[in-house]
Amino acid sequence: MNNFGVVAAHTVDVVVIGAGQAGLSCAYHLRRAGLEPDRDFVVLDHAPLPGGAWQFRWPSLTYDKVHGMHALPGMELTGADDSRPSSEVIGAYFDTYERTFDLRVHRPVEVNAVREGDGGRLLVETSEGRYATRALINATGTWDRPFWPRYPGQESFRGRQLHTANYPGPAEFAGQRVVVVGGGASGTQHLMEIAEVAAETYWVTRRPPVFREGPFDADRGRAAVAMVEERVRRGLPPQSVVSVTGLPLTDTVRHAREEGVLDRLPMFERITPTGVAWDDGRTVEADVILWATGFRAAIDHLAPLKLREPGGGIRVDGTRAVRDGRIHLVGYGPSASTIGANRAGRAAVRAITRLLHRTGTGTGTGTGTENGAEAGTGTGAGAETKADEAFGGVTRIRV
Repeated sequence: MNNFGVVAAHTVDVVVIGAGQAGLSCAYHLRRAGLEPDRDFVVLDHAPLPGGAWQFRWPSLTYDKVHGMHALPGMELTGADDSRPSSEVIGAYFDTYERTFDLRVHRPVEVNAVREGDGGRLLVETSEGRYATRALINATGTWDRPFWPRYPGQESFRGRQLHTANYPGPAEFAGQRVVVVGGGASGTQHLMEIAEVAAETYWVTRRPPVFREGPFDADRGRAAVAMVEERVRRGLPPQSVVSVTGLPLTDTVRHAREEGVLDRLPMFERITPTGVAWDDGRTVEADVILWATGFRAAIDHLAPLKLREPGGGIRVDGTRAVRDGRIHLVGYGPSASTIGANRAGRAAVRAITRLLHRTGTGTGTGTGTENGAEAGTGTGAGAETKADEAFGGVTRIRV
């Protein structure tokens, strides 16, 4: 890992922040467009190992419980042991992917801020130095920003409070009384496995859960994406996936409903030293409150650029930030899914190569490109043909 100091900024054409599904998809398409890692672009990841947010998932989330993990572009994941933790399966897959396509991810690197630089470049300030870039892909996801709601009396609770981001698996809750807050997929997964070992469980949500019958087909997918797109187009924070898709009604979920595990209570009004309480006089005694209340987009490092709209979100057109066309957000809003991130990564790179062509010479590929390739990007017809040869076909790996 290079250390460029705190004074001179290393110049590149593109900085990719994040090496989860979205970031790796973008890096793949940058390579395919002819850009060279560590010369024309760099991928920065704060996590210690490959695997994106998957490496932090709880051990009981085995691969067979993962809903809709879509393969990265150019490499299928086959033959995975369904009984292995998803953190291990997907971590190994991402590791192999990075090495196969020589993406040269820098880690662990903290990105502290992105601000306006000189000469029309963005200045990316990181724990390994500064980068001056012509374009930026933000693929930081949400895992680093768990959302903790605030309720009266929260500080007085004498038990344990934790979030999905710190969930250790069900064993630690054996014999305890557990309140699970949140109506998403993580909340139901936590609840169903904790109920097998806990003394008592209670499920509390703001809205009645909506269970989805049947497959999540293309029409449903398009409808869900359209709803999320509409919000981010208006500059509002993205909605959670479950809020637009509903909870899949699997055999396991059906059984849990029949057993009363998924009997839902409305949201409590306050927290007491020994549990939670409602205004109608109902109370529940609890040893643990588990907040399965989701995450927010990890975009605080972009604050100096003032991209947020009055509604609180960043307005995007496709992946492009409307307030600054040099910036693309992948894995944000409608692309916040594994298949969405793949498609958005390709679209973002196409837009960025056009931007690099319009703005002139790049950092490392020179000006003598063939077939009218734009100076400094390596994305002309000759470069694209070579990239297609280098990245031809689909690799299949077993993990």
